[in-house]
Amino acid sequence: MFRYPVFPHLQDPGRSVMAEPDYLEGDCDELIQPKKLINPVKSSRNHQDLHRELIMNQKRGLAPQNKPELQKVLEKRKREQVIKAQKEEQEAHKKMSDLEIELMKRQQKLEQLELEQQKIQEEQENTPEFVKMKGNLRRTKQEADGEQRAT
Repeated sequence: MFRYPVFPHLQDPGRSVMAEPDYLEGDCDELIQPKKLINPVKSSRNHQDLHRELIMNQKRGLAPQNKPELQKVLEKRKREQVIKAQKEEQEAHKKMSDLEIELMKRQQKLEQLELEQQKIQEEQENTPEFVKMKGNLRRTKQEADGEQRAT
């Protein structure tokens, strides 16, 4: 389809996209070849034994029973921070401004008034019919007496 190859470096499998180094492996004996540094901790016998034991326990599904000291300390700090945050939150709720205190008092008064009104309504609903009629008659009689005196 195309006259020229679009990506010639991708078509040739022997050629790589990366730039090749200026020197080759056996090209110059004067160059110092880098060697991998030896880690003294990993090369120690104790470390190797411990590592082997941990791998075996992991394969068997056994976890070490005791947590490392660092992990214990970190968990303890985290618990203390959570407890401290909860205490601060509780103290923030306890420390209310004067406005909040006044609003709470008003809210309590309104709730008490509503409860009293509900009690009165329940008492009126529970009273027999003849008691209600007697109260209505008294009120009408008092109103009539009040009108006669006013005139």
